[in-house]
Amino acid sequence: MITRADVEQAVLRTAGLTRLTPVVEGDPGVFPGPVWFKCEYTQHTGTFKARGALNRVLAAKERGELKPDVGLVVASGGNAGVANAYAAAQLGVPATVFVPAAAPAVKLQKLKAIGATVVQGGAEYAEAYQAAITHAQETGAVYCHAYDQPEIAAGAGAVGVELLDQVGGLDTVLVAVGGGGLMAGMAAAVEGRAKVVAVEPYTAPTLHAALAAGAPVDVPVSGIAADSLGARRIGDIGFSVAGRTGVESVLVSDTDIIEARLKLWDDYRIVVEHGAAAAYAALTCGAYVAGAGERVAVILCGANTDPATLK
Repeated sequence: MITRADVEQAVLRTAGLTRLTPVVEGDPGVFPGPVWFKCEYTQHTGTFKARGALNRVLAAKERGELKPDVGLVVASGGNAGVANAYAAAQLGVPATVFVPAAAPAVKLQKLKAIGATVVQGGAEYAEAYQAAITHAQETGAVYCHAYDQPEIAAGAGAVGVELLDQVGGLDTVLVAVGGGGLMAGMAAAVEGRAKVVAVEPYTAPTLHAALAAGAPVDVPVSGIAADSLGARRIGDIGFSVAGRTGVESVLVSDTDIIEARLKLWDDYRIVVEHGAAAAYAALTCGAYVAGAGERVAVILCGANTDPATLK
């Protein structure tokens, strides 16, 4: 569980190490009320995840847990791996990243370019995860979860604190959900100030399924956004914060996501990955219908994508 106080502490802790990302106002008259895009894809490493990674590692250093010779360990061949490798580099400590054998070569190259030690093996993420846990136990490296740790989620919530400072009087924030770290941080940051609507693909409905079941459950994962919204289960932190703050859940299709991503490019020359476009898809396809005058912000959370696919 995290609160606004945890997010505010993360803001202070990471001050000067993260970028204040811009907000772009959408064209008037397209929706019933004004819409803003929080351009978090301009953050270090191209996603919001740099915030949580920095908060996690800095907090571990404060507690004396961060060992200069072994640093941190994470299981992720995607954005979380890159973000934690970046955080380690900023603090001058090693990062070991465990990835499945099938991890994309382009992301492996990025991890190595940052200076991480990359260990490949196993057919699925679950095997990389277990290897990372074992490594942490054997070496004392700080384990960084991709989304389900308080400091990771609270760091992500700094996006929400910034947003409220940049756009006053918001009613609603739309945010894409995979494992739920960003959603949890956002909901904690804006609690009592705005509502959060979680947007997920039909093909990876972690929060939607958990809310229906009353607890986190495993879901099958596939689809166009699986590389970034591909968690098989909502995190415990995400589920608890969603329940406490009344987060709403809506689903969008792959077609909706693709069309929203193209609209962001065509209308604003904004380039995002499919997972980030899911949040905007809720508006463009009608999965979420804003009321008259409703002030809505859309979190565009990542841009680690191939621009050549935007045609």
